[in-house]
Amino acid sequence: MWPAVVAWIGALVLVAVSMRPKQQDQTPVAKDVKIPTNEEGTEIPVVFGTRDIDSPMNGWYGHLRTVPIRKKGGKK
Repeated sequence: MWPAVVAWIGALVLVAVSMRPKQQDQTPVAKDVKIPTNEEGTEIPVVFGTRDIDSPMNGWYGHLRTVPIRKKGGKK
C-alpha cells in the first residue's frame, strides 16, 4: 500500500513540475535603455535639496555600448 502512495505522490510532483510554464530569458539590450533628453524650449528645473523630478533633463549620458565579458582560465 505505501509503495503505491509514494509512487502516486512522485507522479503527481513530476506532472506538476513538467506542466510549469518555462521562464523566458530576457537579456537587456543597449537600445532598451530609456534616457531623458533635452528639447529646445523646454524649461530646465533647478532643484535645491533632495527631490524627485518627474522628467529630468540630460545633456549627455555617456557612451552606451556593449562590452563582452571575458573570463580568464584558472591558471595559478
